[in-house]
Parts: sequence; structure tokens; C-alpha cells
Amino acid sequence: MHIIVQTKNVSKVYQKNGGVPIYALRNISLSITEGEFIAIMGASGSGKSTLMNIAGCLDRPSEGEVIIDGQAAHTLDNEALARIRNQKIGFVFQSFNLLPNTTALENVELPLIYSDRNNISGLAKEALNKVGLADRLSHTPAELSGGQQQRVAIARALVNDPEIIFADEPTGNLDLRSSYEIMALFQELHEQGRTIVVVTHEPDIAEYATRVIKISDGNIQNDTSNNHIRKAQEDLKKLIETAEVK
Repeated sequence: MHIIVQTKNVSKVYQKNGGVPIYALRNISLSITEGEFIAIMGASGSGKSTLMNIAGCLDRPSEGEVIIDGQAAHTLDNEALARIRNQKIGFVFQSFNLLPNTTALENVELPLIYSDRNNISGLAKEALNKVGLADRLSHTPAELSGGQQQRVAIARALVNDPEIIFADEPTGNLDLRSSYEIMALFQELHEQGRTIVVVTHEPDIAEYATRVIKISDGNIQNDTSNNHIRKAQEDLKKLIETAEVK
């Protein structure tokens, strides 16, 4: 299988407290293969978001190598890294990161502005349709629910047809129903062949992934296949049925 992202002995060190080195990551080596759905799980401060930022070329390692689709990303300049991020990687964040005075359609069009793609509006509409928001194109973030805003963010991550999507605590600002809806969407995208990495501190959310990597104190504590995958669509259905009974 094709390896999209590989880290080799990656460490991230910060100098604090009078020059004493503090390790956010220690000698992390892992491979992310095309078609995987991975949850990187750990408590706050465990290093999981730092790992995502380095694997996604948002940050550089202090030591070690990062290989993206066969390219040694850790050796590239900032312009080349930005090009990799734009062409190969989609990002989804806890706080949505949408421009407030801009429509859903315009927010999704943003990554395409710096590409050489044609029919930018058409591609953005197609991405919004994939996440179930074809009827919300002209709505601004303030006119959308939290779950809908996250769907716009996912559409924006999809619009360049990236090789991998990284989602950092994508359900962190959502209620239970919206969380189920977002995880059901990720599972649907995974079933369509998308490679997805979700960073979370919630064990329940990690249960929707097919592989779970547990991080503690900057180290990989566990890396296992999930043999009991929960189905978010089923959890959503049960939640709705329970609410209707009440």
C-alpha cells in the first residue's frame, strides 16, 4: 500500500525554564498509509496536536525526518511546504477557522485561489454538496449551526482533492448530535477511500477510527487496529429515536 506520510525519529524540543529542553515529542516513527482512518488520542499536552502539525507540514521537527508522498518535507523551504499543504493535505480544526463575513461558498473557494484549477465556484459547490450543504452556499458562519460550520470546514479541506485530511479535535466545540453527524461524515468519506487522521482526547471519538494511536508525554504508548469500530450513523439514529420518545 502507498505510504502518504512517514515520520522517522521525530522529536520536537522547546527551550524553557532557563534553557532546559522540554520535549513535546520524542523519537516518533510512524507511517500513514493510503485509505486509513486513524485516531491520534491523548490527554491535553500529550503531544498529539504537535504530531499532527509536524506530519501535516504546519510545523517543523527539531530532529528527525518527515516524508510526504515520497518527498523529504523536513528539508524544504517554507514556500515548498506551503505548496505541499495546499496540494496534498486538508485541515479541519476545532474552532472551524472560517472567515466570519464570507459565505460558505467563498470560504470553501479559498484554497483554490492559490491553485491553477479551473471552475473554482463549481468545485466549491461540489464539495459543499458532498457534506450535505448544497442549500447553504450563501450563508455566512453566523447563520450556520456549529455542526454546519464544521461541515463547511470539511468541504474546504476536501475541495483540493487532498491525499490526506487531518482533523484536530473536530468535535471539540460541538454538541453530541453534531459530533455524531461529523463523525458519520468522516466515516462516509473514509468508505469512499479518503485517508483521514483525527486528533482527539475523547476515547468515544477514537472508537470510530480503524486504527488508534495513543500518545503520552510525547511518546507513542500504543498503536493498534480497532477491532470494535463504532458506527456514528447508528449512534446518531439511536440519539434521535431517544429524543423522539421523550
